[in-house]
Amino acid sequence: MSTALSFPYSVLILTKDEEINIGDCLRSVPPGVDTCVLDSMSTDRTAEIARSLGATVCFRAFDNYAAQRNYGLQQISYRTGWVLMLDADERLTPELHEEIVARLANAGAGASLFRMRRKDMLMGRWLRRSSGYPTWFGRLARLGAVRVEREINEEFVTDGQVLYLDGHLIHHPFNKGVAYWIERHNRYSTMEATTLLQESRGDIRWSELFSGDPAIRRKWLKQIAYRLPARPAMIFLYLYIVRGGCFDGVAGFNFCKLRFMYELMINAKMDEIRHARTINPVD
Repeated sequence: MSTALSFPYSVLILTKDEEINIGDCLRSVPPGVDTCVLDSMSTDRTAEIARSLGATVCFRAFDNYAAQRNYGLQQISYRTGWVLMLDADERLTPELHEEIVARLANAGAGASLFRMRRKDMLMGRWLRRSSGYPTWFGRLARLGAVRVEREINEEFVTDGQVLYLDGHLIHHPFNKGVAYWIERHNRYSTMEATTLLQESRGDIRWSELFSGDPAIRRKWLKQIAYRLPARPAMIFLYLYIVRGGCFDGVAGFNFCKLRFMYELMINAKMDEIRHARTINPVD
C-alpha cells in the first residue's frame, strides 16, 4: 500500500456551486494526495467544504472548459509533476488510485498523458450500454506536456506518449437531479452548437477513422454524425437498440431519451445560428 509521502500525482477538481458533490469527491481522494479545487466563483458552500477537507482552493471566473483546465495545468503550483483532473460529480476509486501510483512509478520520460474510462450512474445503476461505454478521456497529465483544446467536450493534446489505465472513475451526473442535468445540458448544447459549426467548415479526414487512437476515431466519427439527417433519432436507436441500452432497464431508457433531447437542442441551436448568420452575415 502506498504511503502519503510517495504519492506521485496531484488532483485538480473544477467546481461551480458543487456543495452537493464536493465532499464525496474529495473523500474519494486518499488522504495525503496534493489536492486543489479550482472554483468558478461559487455562491454556495463549495469552497468552505473543500477547505474543511484539506484541499487548497483557487478561484477563476469561468469562460470555457478548455481555458479553465489550461489555467489549472499552467497557473497553479503542485507538489508533484502529474495532475489528475476530476469533476466534482466524479469519484476516484481505491483501485484506480493504486493503479495510477504503480503506473507512474514505471512511466518513462516520454509519457505525458494517461486516458481512462468512466462508469456513468443513474438511479443507482451503471449505464454500461446506454452511455456508449467505453469512452476514453484524457485526465492524468504531465505538467508542461499537455494542453487542452475545444471549449466543451475537451480534447487533451500532447506530443508525448499517451497511455491507458484499466481502472474507472465513477461518474454521478444526476446527483443534482434530472432537472439540473437538463439545465446544464441546455448550456452545454449552446456551446456545442457553436463549436460544431466552427469545426464543420473543414473537411473530414477520412483516414483518421482508421486511426489506432480511439480518441481520434471518436472525434471524426462525431464530425460525420453531426452532418447526418435525423441524427438525434439515430443516436437514440444506436444507444438503445444497437448498443443494448434496453438492457439497462428504466435508467437506460430514461438516459437514452435525455440524450435524444440533448441532440435535438444542439440541432435547433445550430439552425438558429445559421439563420442568424444569413440575416446578419459576418464578413
